[in-house]
Amino acid sequence: MADAFGDTVRRLAPSLSPALARVAIYLDQNRAMALANSALQIAAHLGTSDATVIRTVQALGFDGLPDLKQALAAGLDEQRSPATNMRRTLAEAGTDTSKAIAAVLNAHREGMEALQTEGGQAAILAAVTALHPVARIAVFGIGPSAHLAQYMAFQLTRSGRQALLLDATGWALADKLLGLRQGDAVVMLAYGKPYREAQAAMGEARRLGLPVVLVTDTESSAIARQATVVLLARRGRANQVALHATTLAALEAVILGLTAADSDNALQQLADLDRLRKLVSP
Repeated sequence: MADAFGDTVRRLAPSLSPALARVAIYLDQNRAMALANSALQIAAHLGTSDATVIRTVQALGFDGLPDLKQALAAGLDEQRSPATNMRRTLAEAGTDTSKAIAAVLNAHREGMEALQTEGGQAAILAAVTALHPVARIAVFGIGPSAHLAQYMAFQLTRSGRQALLLDATGWALADKLLGLRQGDAVVMLAYGKPYREAQAAMGEARRLGLPVVLVTDTESSAIARQATVVLLARRGRANQVALHATTLAALEAVILGLTAADSDNALQQLADLDRLRKLVSP
């Protein structure tokens, strides 16, 4: 499948100044982040000026950043599939195992650096603030994200929070959504183009007036505009195989933040866990 933007960057980067080429390569390798951030935010991440970002965008043939974002959004919708993303990842790594390992570690490093920015930490704090007052936290995630949703629900219970797991698809999800009630909040793991289950979960949460913390990789999607808090946690590099360590780190930061906000309850819950473990110990 054609990658028009990537082809443009590879064709023009050698003729750009080092400063502009660096921005162009960043935009190509971090498309979801480019969609979510302003020129000033992109510049801050790269340690350059917003004027340099704008000049790069124009040098790549776009009128401005909004024009580039439209092209990136369209490309992401057309090109995201597990098979095509894996092909791109393997094409970059080739048959070099060391290069493949380095690519994974570098992608995780970049994702963690984004979480550690002032904006990333502010989003985590906003998520904790939205979730702390509620009686129960529902966690939505399907496909690979279902495992992360299960883990978060497990850890919430251990820390003394009531949790509801929404990890089903199709009609089975409808039965689980019946369990939502006023006073809950929803943590939603939803990446890529919104699918029916994510739209249904968001719609039911909004009908009940529940706060929703959306963990995703772009603020520009229709579902992101409906969320109370958007926590950006990238899944590797754009148009490459999905990686989940940054998402897990973001969830664990939220969990520990909630634990710190109600430490007495969390410690009592863990004391009860120790008591129950003794009952089943051999």
